[in-house]
Amino acid sequence: MRIAILNGEPDPGSPFHAYVHALAGHLEAAGHAVSTLDLARLELKGCQGCFGCWLKTPGECVRHDDSARICRTAIQSDLLVLASRIRLGTTSALLKRAVDQMIPLIHPHFCIQGGEMHHQPRYARYPDFGLVLGPGPDTDAVDLEITRELWLRAARNLKFGRGTIALADRPVQEVAHALTAAA
Repeated sequence: MRIAILNGEPDPGSPFHAYVHALAGHLEAAGHAVSTLDLARLELKGCQGCFGCWLKTPGECVRHDDSARICRTAIQSDLLVLASRIRLGTTSALLKRAVDQMIPLIHPHFCIQGGEMHHQPRYARYPDFGLVLGPGPDTDAVDLEITRELWLRAARNLKFGRGTIALADRPVQEVAHALTAAA
């Protein structure tokens, strides 16, 4: 299986950063092709809401940064894993910025799906979705539930498939198994 991991940890010296790389190593050892993008090392200018990716350069951001690389890596994977510690009740701004810049993966046109208005897909297939959260000492059940719902909605809007959420307070082997079990 082709697995892409977007590591939203801004501190490369943190234990969570090491956890994400240990997870990638475990997945590779299990025979998966893993591509890990450390978002802190990429140039991400942020979505400016100009709709240029839909109108001027369909499928690609008009601002030239590493968002095209992120989109290519994501759409070519079978499983896209987003990873972030939870701070102040949610994931990192770095991860949010990267996912905001994935808007070129969908069309600007709308359709009704499940009684809700959603964008139409641009591609014939999209990866399944995984979320690895690193709870902090002040993370509570409400933080986890809100974060879970927010990212499942984002995944649905971006057409990602089945969603698995795992906490990084579990051993790497358990999280790797949870992410790949249903794929």
